[in-house]
Amino acid sequence: MKKMTIIILISLAALLIAVFLTVTLAFGSKDHSEYDLPKHSATGQRTNESNEHKAIAQLIISDMEKPTKLSNKELTRLMRKQMDERGLAFKIDAEIKPVNAGGVEAEWILAPNANPNRRLLYIHGGAYVMGSPKSHRLITSRLSRIANAAVLVIDYRLMPEHSRMDGIEDCRKAYAWILENGPTGQSLVEKLIIIGDSSGGNLALSTIAWARDNKLRTADAVVSMSPQTDLTLTSPSLIKNIDTDIMQGKSFGPIVKAPKFFKLGFSFLFHKVNPSNSIVSPLLGDLSNLPPTLIQASEAEMFLDDAVRYVNKANDQGSKAILQTWPFVMHVWHAFQVPEADEAFNEIEKFLNVHTMDTSTKAIE
Repeated sequence: MKKMTIIILISLAALLIAVFLTVTLAFGSKDHSEYDLPKHSATGQRTNESNEHKAIAQLIISDMEKPTKLSNKELTRLMRKQMDERGLAFKIDAEIKPVNAGGVEAEWILAPNANPNRRLLYIHGGAYVMGSPKSHRLITSRLSRIANAAVLVIDYRLMPEHSRMDGIEDCRKAYAWILENGPTGQSLVEKLIIIGDSSGGNLALSTIAWARDNKLRTADAVVSMSPQTDLTLTSPSLIKNIDTDIMQGKSFGPIVKAPKFFKLGFSFLFHKVNPSNSIVSPLLGDLSNLPPTLIQASEAEMFLDDAVRYVNKANDQGSKAILQTWPFVMHVWHAFQVPEADEAFNEIEKFLNVHTMDTSTKAIE
C-alpha cells in the first residue's frame, strides 16, 4: 500500500511538472523588455489632479469597496447594466442611427454636419465582457465632432456567452463593411479612422494588423486609449502600478502578482486563446507597415508599459507611433467629464487633423 501511495505521488508530481512546462513553454512569449525604454514624458498640461477627477475617482473607489454577494454571472449582468445607464445619462448633441454592419449590430453616431464619407470605427472597452454602443456615447459623440466624421460603434459579441474570437471576427467584419458603407448608404470611404479604448484598444490594434495582412485599405489614423497589448502579462507596470490603478488594481492585481505559470494559465482559461498569439496580443506580432497610431495612457494605470512597449516596438519596426501619457488619471479617463479628458481629446483632434486632412493641404510633420 505504501509503495502504491509513493507511485501515485510521483505520478502526480510528474503530471504537475508536465503541465507547468507545457503552459510556460506553449503560452510564454519572447522577452519584450528591450522595448521598456525610452520612457515617454507626460503630455498632460497639469501637475495636480483636477477637483473633478478627484470627485469621480472617489466615487469609483467607494463603489469598489462595497461588498457583494452576487455570483459572477449576476455581477457581470449588473456591471453591464450600470455601464449602459451611465452612458445613456449623458446628453449628447448627435444623431443616433442603428445599423447592421455586415452582420454586426451597431449604431452610427453623427454630430451635426459630420461628413458621411469621413468614417471612424469605434471599438468600445469593457474587459471583453462589458460595454456597448450605449455605454460609450459620451466618447463617440465627442469623436464625431472633433473628427468631423460618422462614427460606427459596433456591438461586438462579448465573453463569456461568446468566444474571444467571435468578438475579433465582428471587428474584422465591421472594418471591411465601413470601407464601402456609410450612414447614407453604400459609398467608398474617403478618410478612415480606427479608435478603441482598453480592451477595445486591444481589438483596434489587432484589427489594423489583420487589415494589413489581408491587403485591405489601410486606416489613415488609429487611436488607442489605455490599451492592453500583451495577454502574457509581462509588462512591469502591471505590478508597479497596482496601488495607483483605482479601476483595476484590486481585481486584477492578485492575478498579475501570481507566478508566471498561473498568470499564463489564467489568461488562457479566460480568453480560450493562447495568450502569446498576436491576434489577442498585438505587441507580440509584426508591427511594421501599420498606419499612424496615437496611444494615450495614464502613468498611474497597470497597462502603462503595455503602451510603452507597443509604441517603442512599432517605431523600431518602421511604423509611426506616438505615446502620450497623463499623470494621476484613471484608466480610460476619457469616459468622464473632467479637464484631463478635455486635454486628451484636444491631442486626439490635433493628431487626426494632421493625418486625415486632404492630402493637397496636409501639414508637414
